[in-house]
Amino acid sequence: MRGPGGWWRGKSTPAKFETYTRWSFHFFGVSEITGVGLPAVGSLGPGLGGALLTLVTVHAVLCMLTVSRGLDWTRGRRPQPIRLLWTLASLTAAIAVVAILIAQRGPDRESVDATAGAVFGVVLVVGVGVLTLGVRDRRRVYAIVVGFSLGAGVVSFPLNVSPPAAVLSMVGVFLGSGLLAFTALFSVWLLDAVYQLDEARETRARLAVAEERLRFGRDLHDVMGRNLAVIALKAELAVQLAVRGRPEAVEQMIEVQRIAQDSQREVREVVRGYREADLTVELAGAQGVLTAAGIDCEVRGETDGLPGEVQSALGWVVRETTTNVLRHGDARRCSVGLRVMEERVVLTVENDGAEAARDGDGGGGSGLAGLRERLRQVDGTLEAGFAGPGVFRVVAEVPLDRTSMVSEVTS
Repeated sequence: MRGPGGWWRGKSTPAKFETYTRWSFHFFGVSEITGVGLPAVGSLGPGLGGALLTLVTVHAVLCMLTVSRGLDWTRGRRPQPIRLLWTLASLTAAIAVVAILIAQRGPDRESVDATAGAVFGVVLVVGVGVLTLGVRDRRRVYAIVVGFSLGAGVVSFPLNVSPPAAVLSMVGVFLGSGLLAFTALFSVWLLDAVYQLDEARETRARLAVAEERLRFGRDLHDVMGRNLAVIALKAELAVQLAVRGRPEAVEQMIEVQRIAQDSQREVREVVRGYREADLTVELAGAQGVLTAAGIDCEVRGETDGLPGEVQSALGWVVRETTTNVLRHGDARRCSVGLRVMEERVVLTVENDGAEAARDGDGGGGSGLAGLRERLRQVDGTLEAGFAGPGVFRVVAEVPLDRTSMVSEVTS
């Protein structure tokens, strides 16, 4: 079972950023209740203050609901919450008017004016900022900010608010709501960018697989295309000779048999080359791909002198672990270390996307099982597990034959 933080660590980077964005805007609703709603009860009394607290609470809950529906709309999961936006706009304006009425006609105390002014400003700023999450056109966002700012001043004049106070409220609402609206627009833009980058990373991985399949298909076509054409011609000639009773038909069929055997051998060589992995190439490729994906990758160690079968086995370890980090991981750092000792070579791949590794092949999935099978062919071993909080480590160890190493170097 996952620990308390497993729910968060199990999310992808875009999902984490979306959750962070949601709760950041939900916090503004909570701040309404704790910042201006609850203090209203102390300054206005349980009757009027309780009524104002109820209005502020309803407004905060409506803002939270608008945040959720607005972000779902930006991600294409829901239709645009038009009715909800109009409801929030109407309630925001109504609470602002109520706050001005309380300041003008409520108890003649300085604390009452301060409380009403705080409710007026906070409700307008938060309401306008949240409204922009449900609007995509920037001109409409500007219209909402300017409209509520002007409305804050226009409503003040019929209620006998002094001109300096009315202008000050207009400027305050404009600056506060404008800042929050800009924050909302930037958050939505950044959220879309994070999802697009994640989709691009998945697309790049799929294209790499497709490119490798095309390469293998081209190699196989080059090998088999010519030989099959020759076999077809030889077989046709043998048939014609056999129909005429010519003894040369046997020679042609012997030639067909030889070409078929050669083709079989060449196909094995193509498949063998496809399945073998060059360790130097895989290390360089892993560093390049991980760096392009925004993961800090460090590669240490030299491959000179290692036998071909050892390089192939360890190259597959690098390829598989790198694929797991890209496909399942949420890692920010990955290190690959190669150590050549007297009697063995040790490859260590470590990343800080531990939860993703657990969800991928970290629990002994088919990927690691396949690597263990490859390493057994060279008497190697593979260990995978958690090396600390949030750190997943894969260690491959292969024994070395010093004689074969010397022959590799001198060849």
